[in-house]
Parts: sequence; structure tokens; C-alpha cells
Amino acid sequence: MKILLLGKNGQVGWELQRALQPLGEVVSLSRKVDDHIGLSGDVADFQKIADAIRVVSPDVVVNATAYTAVDKAEEQKDEADLINHLAVKNLAELCKNANALLVHYSTDYVFDGQGVTPWREDDKTSPINTYGASKRAGEEALEQSGVQFLNFRTCWVYAARGHNFIKTMINLAKSREELNIISDQIGVPTGAALIADVTAHAIRYYSANKVEQVDLHGHYHLAPNGETSWFDYANFIFTQVREKGLELKLKQVKPIATTAYPTPAQRPLNSRLDTNKLQTKFKLHLPDWQQGVEHVLEEIIE
Repeated sequence: MKILLLGKNGQVGWELQRALQPLGEVVSLSRKVDDHIGLSGDVADFQKIADAIRVVSPDVVVNATAYTAVDKAEEQKDEADLINHLAVKNLAELCKNANALLVHYSTDYVFDGQGVTPWREDDKTSPINTYGASKRAGEEALEQSGVQFLNFRTCWVYAARGHNFIKTMINLAKSREELNIISDQIGVPTGAALIADVTAHAIRYYSANKVEQVDLHGHYHLAPNGETSWFDYANFIFTQVREKGLELKLKQVKPIATTAYPTPAQRPLNSRLDTNKLQTKFKLHLPDWQQGVEHVLEEIIE
């Protein structure tokens, strides 16, 4: 099997470089031209992507690129649409023509964030901000293209690499005595390593089950078991790092409502994801969310 990975240096892309290796030959690209093979994974440059797919001739294309600056997207609508929608549409057309499976990643932001029930794959989508709208437009491009695709919607992504909530909380707790953390947004912290491992498992299962492939195409929700608020998530982090011997200046953590912390982009209150379809279709088991967070904390603190 030959796999083309786009976005190798992002949080998920970095973990995918590791997780995909046992499956076959992996060609990993970033936006910069790879000096060894002369190819670029810049999805915004449609010709460069076409060249990469033509030269590599992959069986599977894994797109780990995305515009993820949720608040900036409110002003940079065209850029968000280019990366999250138009580039995905181009990838879908190229993969269809090449008869390659396209693996893509999306978000719970395609929903409106209302209610308390975990979102199912067939629930009505209704994004409440520009970022979510751009990601949903990318999903629609996949659906309309006729390409063979697996699209994993996830939420609250973190990793030892890059910027994320865990690192932000630790840095703030080192310098401040008091923090106000939002308590009415509920979701599931999802590790980039878990996303990568599930992706590799899904590709392996898909490749080994030729008869089932058409039935496997579509959207899947990918997150660990359980749920939490940003407030409880933060407190879990603080407890863990203190137990590991890290000194924090922090003395008090106060819960606040989303309305008390206005942002340019509206945030969903309900980011819960129902993962039953993923676990059933691909015959896998998902861990509790705390396990992945503890693992990454070990990496960060060491």
C-alpha cells in the first residue's frame, strides 16, 4: 500500500507519520517543497497537489491539513474557505480520478452545539461560525464528488506538539494565582495520537475488507469515551501536573459561563460526539479521555 500524507507537521499529521508506517510506503509532505522528491503538500496550490498525486500514485491520501484559527476565520473567511472547502473539493476530484481513498478530518463545529445529547453522524448540521461553515462545506464537497472517503469528525484536539489547551493551562497556572475557566461548554479532549492510531486501524480494516468498502465510506465521529467541561478538564490537568511534581503559582480556579468570555466566533456548548458507528463499523474500542491526557502530560513535563 502507498499512502500520501498531507500536513505532516501539524498535531495530527505528526502522529500520523508514526502511525501509518506499518501499513506500507508513506510519503509525507508539508507546504514546503520536499528537497528529496521535489513535491509539495500545499493544498492551497491545486497544481502542486495534482503533481504530488500523479507522481506518488497513492492508494490512500490522508489530508491532515486544515485552517483551524476559529476566531481569525471570522475575518479571514476566504482563507478558511480555501483550505477547508475548496482545497478539499480539489483533493476529492483528484482522488476520485486516481481511484484513491481520501481520509479527511472535520469537527463537531459542523453542528449548532445545542442540547446535551452526543451528536450522531446523521444529525442535522448547522454551523454557528465561519470555521464550522468552512468545514461543513468541505464535507459537502466530499459527499458530492463521488470519491471514496472516510471523514473523521473530532473535537478538542491536543498533543505534546503544537499549541493547545493543555499547554496554555500549564503556562497560565505557572504565572497566575487565579484563573476563570468556562464551565458550560461540554466535550471530549481528543489526543492527536488516538486520532492517528484510529486512522491507521481504519485504513488497515478498509483495505482488508474489499467487500465492505462501499458500506464503510462516509462520516465518523472520533473521540475517547466520557465527557467533561473546560473547567473540569483544566482542574484535571492541574491535579495531574502537581502530582508529577510541577510547582504552580495557581491558587484558585473559578467556573464561568461562555457569555462571560466573549470571542469573535461563537462557540458550541455541546461538543459531545457519539462514536458508536466508528466502533461498530471498524470493530475497535476507544479509551477514556483521561488516559490520553495523562500520557501527553508525561511527555510535556519531562
